[in-house]
Amino acid sequence: MTTVGAARRRLDRATRAARIMAILDDLHPAPAIPLDHGDPFQLLCAVALSAQTTDARVNLVTPALFARAPDAATMATTPAAEILHHIRTCGLAPTKAKNLRALAEALVRDHGGRVPASFEALEALPGVGHKTASVVMAQAFGEPAFPVDTHIHRLAARWGLSSGKDVVTTERDLKAVFPRERWNALHLQIIYFGRRECPARGHVIAACPICAWAMTRTRAAAERAAGSSR
Repeated sequence: MTTVGAARRRLDRATRAARIMAILDDLHPAPAIPLDHGDPFQLLCAVALSAQTTDARVNLVTPALFARAPDAATMATTPAAEILHHIRTCGLAPTKAKNLRALAEALVRDHGGRVPASFEALEALPGVGHKTASVVMAQAFGEPAFPVDTHIHRLAARWGLSSGKDVVTTERDLKAVFPRERWNALHLQIIYFGRRECPARGHVIAACPICAWAMTRTRAAAERAAGSSR
């Protein structure tokens, strides 16, 4: 057995997670929220817009959108067609335009125009799922949460921290292995690492600061096979 192979076998999940945290702290010590916003309402809108769209694309469209409708009261009275005009280049734009107006109406009607600091209340808003609610709770209100996007779901499986069965399982497994007080920063650190050092395609395992020692041989073989079949 190679030294790398032996090291992979010896590391249990908790040890693996601690070593990953240290590397992420070194590479991305102060991760910024990648979506531009001015308050919890704008963050909620930006996260809702980011589904099936890059953060960079969202940041291109939100300045004009928020100049027109900076708060829930204004968004609630802005025609969906006008909202669509501003976000047209985002994926699923027609549905998102309707949802932004509807969630703004719900905020005005049920919460005095303010974003509620509650998972249950957030997930009851139109177009707001668990991931969006988790981002808002973590980044707007400082409530420990571990939003799982495609990067986090992929890397948790790569690093042997979760089975990768589904995002619910991944969130549960990551919450179990990482300290609660680190969740909010870690989810951002993993996202940045996935974008910059650990892409889905064209990834050189041996050159990756984490995958080089954390990826299981089974997972590495599966990714090599998938890459050769493309």
